[in-house]
Amino acid sequence: MDRNQYIEVATATETRDQADALARVLVQSRLAAGAQVIGPIGSAFWHDGEFGTGEEYRLVLKSRGDRYEALERGLIEHHPWANPEITATELLAASEGYRNWMDKTLAG
Repeated sequence: MDRNQYIEVATATETRDQADALARVLVQSRLAAGAQVIGPIGSAFWHDGEFGTGEEYRLVLKSRGDRYEALERGLIEHHPWANPEITATELLAASEGYRNWMDKTLAG
């Protein structure tokens, strides 16, 4: 991924406190320009061969492609789950003001 690619990186946590803590550490370290915590949301999933349902909190981090690898490492390092979902979606379009804010924020 490159510097001109704007992305949203998502994961989920069991509690709002966990999502808030991840957001704080990743935004404060400037791996993400901002974050949103969404939830609780209902989930259905397979885990360790068993079907389950429950509530989770979705964390969406705003970043750039050149920060993805470090952001993924930060998520893995600080996430309470051993094998968390981490996905990245490229933004096909974003306003100039938003891109400028993200570049300025990520630069520190």
